[in-house]
Amino acid sequence: MCGRYATTRNGDQLARDFLATLGEHFVERAPDYNMAPTKQAAIVVQRHDDTGARREIVTARWGLIPSWSRDEKIASRLINARSETVAQKPSFRSAFAKRRAIIPVDGYYEWHQSTHPSAPKTKQPFYLSRPGGLNLAGLYEWWQQPDGEWRLTFSILTTSAEGDEGIIHDRAPLHVPADLYDDWLAPEPAPELLNALVPATPGFVEAWPVSDRVNAVRNNGAELARPLPLESKSGDTIA
Repeated sequence: MCGRYATTRNGDQLARDFLATLGEHFVERAPDYNMAPTKQAAIVVQRHDDTGARREIVTARWGLIPSWSRDEKIASRLINARSETVAQKPSFRSAFAKRRAIIPVDGYYEWHQSTHPSAPKTKQPFYLSRPGGLNLAGLYEWWQQPDGEWRLTFSILTTSAEGDEGIIHDRAPLHVPADLYDDWLAPEPAPELLNALVPATPGFVEAWPVSDRVNAVRNNGAELARPLPLESKSGDTIA
């Protein structure tokens, strides 16, 4: 987790929802029901100038590239950051201290492997969402390409989802409550904020099985998030 999500709000909607402006680096994109690593997506950051702090909507590439990295290939391994170690890991600690972001999503996908002896070995995809969507905790970085151009990249924070609420997957993204937007986006160390974020696990979100067409990145459209019958293909029922 988290390897795919859905995002449909346009720039104007995001600006209203987050009381933000559309930044210089924002590019309007079509709704995407199969957002995958390496794609470009809207994120919320805090910018500072002579007038003070303000929230901005910008567009970034999913898969964080640390500023010190010599190779962009590292991004494929850094689409998620584990909250338990984010403050210590060299790839994330600088961004966690100074460059935190919010990733607006409608919902996200997860894959469940049944442990039932008679269940098929294929994994069943699920869609997890809640009314109004989710505002996932993230990090962002600027990386200078060999040609001198700068690339904006991001990663999503995850936490343990073990126990009854982790029945679909053992990891889950972290949601930022609205009253913590300013604290989370502020460019200063605040490790204690991790304890105030909300794991986006069943109970906080609803989860339902969806078509395995989501497995292929080339597939897109609202039908990918539509529910299948409540009983999964494996025979397990997810509450």
